[in-house]
Amino acid sequence: MKTLRIAMLGMVDGNGHPYSWSAIINGDYDEEAMRECPYPAIYDYLSAEPRRNLGIPGAEVTHIWTDDPENARRVARASRIPHVADRPEEVVDAVDAVIVSTDKGDEHVWRCRPFIEAGLPVFVDKPLTDNERDLRTFIQWHSEGRRFLSTSALRYAKEFEPHRNDIESLVGRPRFFCVTTGKSWERYGIHALEAVYPVVGPGFLSARNTGDEARNVVHLKHAAGIDVVVVATADMYGGFGSLLGAGTAGSTFARFEDTFYAFKTQLEAFFEFLRTGAPRVPFSETVELMKIVIAGIRSREEGGREVLLDEILAE
Repeated sequence: MKTLRIAMLGMVDGNGHPYSWSAIINGDYDEEAMRECPYPAIYDYLSAEPRRNLGIPGAEVTHIWTDDPENARRVARASRIPHVADRPEEVVDAVDAVIVSTDKGDEHVWRCRPFIEAGLPVFVDKPLTDNERDLRTFIQWHSEGRRFLSTSALRYAKEFEPHRNDIESLVGRPRFFCVTTGKSWERYGIHALEAVYPVVGPGFLSARNTGDEARNVVHLKHAAGIDVVVVATADMYGGFGSLLGAGTAGSTFARFEDTFYAFKTQLEAFFEFLRTGAPRVPFSETVELMKIVIAGIRSREEGGREVLLDEILAE
């Protein structure tokens, strides 16, 4: 099996994925350098795993580029990446695929464009986008057969597997879910959405955000008669990935805890996509999720108006 050469590209404030994802893929890391990673939680969950659990067979991060060149050098040392690029476009002829490891959706079109247009497959950190204009661009790329994938790690969280597999055995017919997260709706709302979306499936109708930029409270209506409330509060770090569900016969609660498992499974899904061409997540689901993100922003900006998902991309 050919080893897939991967470029890890981009690094923004509050997001240390180049460190962790590269170490998970490459199967090793420099102990001292990883301790110096500015995100202590990364070293904590990597060091808690036996080294034999690291590594994805048939894949290697061979190139790194970050917005600040010094960060690239630090990540390369920590995650044992042999090549540091001066410009992201340099990697086009040197790798088989790229990972855009930034979580600001309004930047993803320009970050992805050189590689999409060069025909390279791309994994895009969540959310794919947070605005209509760029969503149209990704839809156009998909219609042209361009290969890219974007998901949240919480879609793969093992803590939510019982909910994804058979929610009715836990609650009967589901009627309500509440999911919480810290940070912003724009960057972290998608984590909460992808925790619950595989449980209820497609069919969301509207979003109403009655909060503000620091405290988003988003009520979503689903065609199956299910209400979902997502709360994304800037400093509510203790609520990240908490899922409450209730239905006609019971209730359930689960909390996301195993970051390593979710990240590794997410990355494995990307490499499966590269080898088979078949994504685990249909693009139609990604489009619906982005519509929810966009509708939540629009509702907040319009004073809490209920925004129908059919309004997004309507013109």
